[in-house]
Amino acid sequence: MSRFIAAAAVVFLIAGTAPAAVVTKVVDYEFDGTKLKGYLAYDDALKGKLPGVLVVHEWWGLNDYARERCKKLAELGYVAFAVDMYGDGKTVDHPDDARKMATTVRENIKTWRGRAEAGLKQLTSQPNVDASKIAAIGYCFGGSTCLQLAYAGADLKAVATFHAALPTPTADEAKAIKPKMYIAHGADDAFIPAKAIMAFKEALDAAKVKYTFEAFPGVVHSFTVPEADKANIKGMKYDKAADEKSWKEMQSLFKETLGK
Repeated sequence: MSRFIAAAAVVFLIAGTAPAAVVTKVVDYEFDGTKLKGYLAYDDALKGKLPGVLVVHEWWGLNDYARERCKKLAELGYVAFAVDMYGDGKTVDHPDDARKMATTVRENIKTWRGRAEAGLKQLTSQPNVDASKIAAIGYCFGGSTCLQLAYAGADLKAVATFHAALPTPTADEAKAIKPKMYIAHGADDAFIPAKAIMAFKEALDAAKVKYTFEAFPGVVHSFTVPEADKANIKGMKYDKAADEKSWKEMQSLFKETLGK
């Protein structure tokens, strides 16, 4: 009998210390009359206020890739919220459709920044989020969106972009940038002109923005996306080493700026 009790006690202790699963849920909200569907992820075993990270999807929309990044962030101890930039959680598979949807958003700066800001508001309003410790990350179109948030003076501690287009801020926009930034770029990314990179850096340098620009040799666009090759688009290819290195650099930036 004593052996049974001891075994039961061990089982109880193991069960009691098992890590809680990451909680995920769809969050309905809106901006300027457009209904949006974001995606929230956090570890419910962690108590108290936690740093938050806004995740902005690629031009495909809020798909499984963006959701998986949210889950990974939740596993690291952050509350992650993937913003919906297209409305109704819409996603597309064909590049022509993706280009059309991303362009429609980018052409209206009020909509572009407004939807991102609406997502940021959803994140900071979560009861388990420390609104004074917020970062934003984005991929491709999403990276550019994070930059637009920074240009608008959003109260962010850190921004990390991965294979993003690099819109040049005006002098005033550059001066409005608050977060420290990490820009992960494929050195052989044919989608981002060298002139755009130069103009981007010059604007940030003039405003004395704190940032790190890392260009990975031999790496092209979408290097963090394992499924990138399946899109069958020349110039888009996954690179495991660049993906892992940039993710580690992002974590280092968060540890420095968010205290985690």
